[in-house]
Amino acid sequence: MGMFTTINIAATGLSVERLRTDVISNNIANASTTRTPEGGPFKKSTVIIEPVASQHPVWRSPFVSEDQDNGPGKGVRVREIVKDTSKGRMVFDPTNPDAIKSGPDKGYVEYPNVNIVNEMVNLISASRAYEANSTVIQGAKDMFSAALEIGRN
Repeated sequence: MGMFTTINIAATGLSVERLRTDVISNNIANASTTRTPEGGPFKKSTVIIEPVASQHPVWRSPFVSEDQDNGPGKGVRVREIVKDTSKGRMVFDPTNPDAIKSGPDKGYVEYPNVNIVNEMVNLISASRAYEANSTVIQGAKDMFSAALEIGRN
């Protein structure tokens, strides 16, 4: 492993957690948006994260089967941001301009499928992961400084 590999891996975590925070914040901000430019209520988004595996692994974990590529990682990346298409909560409000005009749900308004409590838990999780990656970078910098200090003496 190179000297900056640790910092590079933690930096990928920082960028992914920053994007997660942005997506979660957008979900919270639109928790009561019943009309979007696409039509219908806002649908929450979720960030899907995947590891960035090495193309040429030199080390294999003894705890996984041989058919899995478990070489030293290169960090994480966002695979995709997906919309949750599940139905939101229905509230009876026939005076709302977004109320359903006909059918069995007449007079009901569909609100976004955003659960504020779950989103806040996800936001805390992303914040803690960001903080952990930041701590890794700071620890690596401290180790590098200590190694340079030893080499100077």
